Amino acid sequence: MDFTSALYLGLDHPSRTLAPWGQFTLGTPAVLEAPPGTVETAQALAELVGCERGMVARSTLHLFWDVFGGLGGRGQALYWDEGSYPVAQWGVERAAARGVPARNFPHHSPGALARLLARESRQGRRPVVVCDGWCPGCGALAPLDAYLEVVRAHGGLLILDDTQALGVFGVPEPGLPYGTGGGGSLRRFGLQGPDILWCGSLAKAFGVPMAVMAGGAKVVARYEELSETRVHCSPPSVADLHAAERAVAINLREGDVLREELARRVGHFRGRLRQAGLSAVGGLFPVQRLQFPPGVDPRKVHERLSQREIRTVLQRSRCGPEVSVSFILTARHRAAELDQAVEVLVEAVHGRHPGRTRHE
Repeated sequence: MDFTSALYLGLDHPSRTLAPWGQFTLGTPAVLEAPPGTVETAQALAELVGCERGMVARSTLHLFWDVFGGLGGRGQALYWDEGSYPVAQWGVERAAARGVPARNFPHHSPGALARLLARESRQGRRPVVVCDGWCPGCGALAPLDAYLEVVRAHGGLLILDDTQALGVFGVPEPGLPYGTGGGGSLRRFGLQGPDILWCGSLAKAFGVPMAVMAGGAKVVARYEELSETRVHCSPPSVADLHAAERAVAINLREGDVLREELARRVGHFRGRLRQAGLSAVGGLFPVQRLQFPPGVDPRKVHERLSQREIRTVLQRSRCGPEVSVSFILTARHRAAELDQAVEVLVEAVHGRHPGRTRHE
């Protein structure tokens, strides 16, 4: 049983389900000619997440290379949540190497950010604040509304990596644990504005290895003009774009149904953990980071699960315990699989030999 895949909604896009294409790639950089459907797909994704305009790229690494490379050295300063995903931090490092002042602040702490910006406001630089929408480590949404309030008080820009939340969270709706629409964190909080730059990969819930940047029309146009990866790197392939089109269509047609199914699976898993005397961080988000009793070594638990052919993630958290074991759930997992996995997990936690049953 596999609990390592982040295809939360179970979308995998077999070739037979995609529209056909005459060329896999055009052989030209996007600055000369974008593959067919690029503009339409970027716009559909921008509207999904609640922004005016979008721009696609092969990955968030490509996007952040452009975003942070385009920051001005003297006019702006970077402030990043210390729990941010490493790819965003690589972008911060690129900006810092170009002379942009960069400081981190405590994870999910708008108060610390406010105090930091207040101290440095006399330097006259525009603050650019970087954070993730959802943190799998502590299992919580970032306080985006509070972050944005601080950013706006100083005339700054909020850069959001929303890869985890895209396709899972959406507009709050009674009876729907994740909300409706799957547009991500901005939709969850009801936030929008030209001082937000949204970035995210479709490789999780939507199952497509490409990324999109979205925001106000002017700011996206600026980064599109400054983009180095549009000149020196390949754009998403035609196949990627067709998969993205399919993912957006499925999300519109049956995304809320898939998210309800996912929530049931996560709820079932957490219920079985409680019955077994165990627990996990993550709420109803599909990444469930296990919490073990004192003295239990997560590495040994992971190894024992592997011996029973149950694949889990040995996770080094940026904001939690140094090492932990996580189960990643999808809408395709069956209740019987989850029941069996928890039974084996209990044996692994208590150090029983992988070949023995509970009655031996």
